[in-house]
Amino acid sequence: MVDAEGGLSLTIARVVQRLRGSSLHSQLERQARVSPGPAPALSTGFFYFTGWEKKLQNAVYSELNVFPSPCHPAAPPEHMKEPLAYMRKAQGSWEKRILKSLNSMCTELNIPLAQKRPASEQKELLNKWNEMGTDEPDLSLFRPVYAPKDFLEVLMNLRNPNYENGEQPSFRNHLGLIQVPLKVKDIPELKEDFSELGLNIGQLGIDDSAQVPPEFFENEHVRVGQKVLAEQDSAAAQQYVRQGCPTALRAELWALILNISNQPEDILYYEQLKSNVIQHNLLVDSLIYKDVKLTASNDDYYFVFEDYLYQVLLCFSRDTSVLEHFAYSSATPPKSYIRGKGELQKSFCFVGVIPFHGFSMYVAPLCFLYHEPSKLYQMFREMYVRFFFRLHSISSHPSGIVSLCLLFETLLQTHLPQLFYHLREIGAQPLRISFKWMVRAFSGYLATDQLLLLWDRILGYNSLEILAVLAAAVFAFRAVNLMEVTSLAAAEAVLADLSTLKVVPLLQIFLFATVT
Repeated sequence: MVDAEGGLSLTIARVVQRLRGSSLHSQLERQARVSPGPAPALSTGFFYFTGWEKKLQNAVYSELNVFPSPCHPAAPPEHMKEPLAYMRKAQGSWEKRILKSLNSMCTELNIPLAQKRPASEQKELLNKWNEMGTDEPDLSLFRPVYAPKDFLEVLMNLRNPNYENGEQPSFRNHLGLIQVPLKVKDIPELKEDFSELGLNIGQLGIDDSAQVPPEFFENEHVRVGQKVLAEQDSAAAQQYVRQGCPTALRAELWALILNISNQPEDILYYEQLKSNVIQHNLLVDSLIYKDVKLTASNDDYYFVFEDYLYQVLLCFSRDTSVLEHFAYSSATPPKSYIRGKGELQKSFCFVGVIPFHGFSMYVAPLCFLYHEPSKLYQMFREMYVRFFFRLHSISSHPSGIVSLCLLFETLLQTHLPQLFYHLREIGAQPLRISFKWMVRAFSGYLATDQLLLLWDRILGYNSLEILAVLAAAVFAFRAVNLMEVTSLAAAEAVLADLSTLKVVPLLQIFLFATVT
């Protein structure tokens, strides 16, 4: 009981501390000062009739969704980042390897990690801010710091040092590439967690239903969605999107779930980040350019958003507020310096996240929903600090990439054993194919309308586990063809094009039509 009370007290203290430093707190203080009457900020009626009750409720709900459950009060601080020591060590080693690669590039190309731009360059960048896609810098000497397959190799070598030679109880029969014994869910548990995806529940994203004609469900779903938006309730919006978002309401519903309002101070903050981009040149800028050119610029859906991608990602690399997520991420922010005239004149500069090959694809789908740069930026940043960072850091979190890989392999080995063993025998371990899908949250692989239906469910369930379920469902759907292949290349060819797949029926069939 004491532990529960202690945990609750810690949570309350943490939320209060976070809200005290927020723009919402500043707005509330201003409102309280201009409102008539004695101590209006302390009046219940004031909160209710001015709409502040709902705003505060949404802000608290948002904080509770982002932060992990509090550790035991006596636990060391690093346990909030990652409770397993060997995971923390592995993440630390991986970070050193990335930084070594980055520093090697600096040495080879004789360029600093960060430096101030000359005035002429600042002016030129400012003038072409909205058409950076037309710029063709020479990026031939730059290379992505790492690709998903490099990261997979690291995850395959993860071991729990408390067990020797793979003698890990309840894990001896696992024949996949991931060899760490984390607890992952089975089909009955997933069915319970994703119960709103049930076959007898209406969904956006399916063309026919035995229960209700799609147009009737859709009309009623739109009506409910409009009511949820009118209520401005984040928790209700999150519950609602579990059945999918109507296209016309998606942008507003996602913003409500993530508590994004695009206030004047948010727009000003974005402009400040833009100013930092204009003033300073970072090595990661070239990596961002390179990544966009290699991925989104060559994508039939996303190439038109090239300018937006540069704007959002360049600002993101300067945003110190992103550093807050490192309090609950197993990762540590890399650091660099702006070159000054002398040792004492160096100004400290953080490079919060080092982009890898495919990083820009986290932003690209959001460009379909948000055309105001500052709001697009806020949405991406919030999606990143809630979800996407877990896809490229080593941790034991249920939504972390290690758990997703293990969940995928366990689902396949348990429910499609013949297929799993066949692919393993011909040297086509399924995870080698599906890893790139999961690490990019399927962005760039699914048709955009299908991807957004998938991301509806990520937001609705506040979990990335659906990515592993979908990856297994794709293998199940193509199982007949995969049973005939005799090499990794042939298996990859069968799964090369996912653009015709329908996400929701695949998930439903795999979860609710699988014999357990």
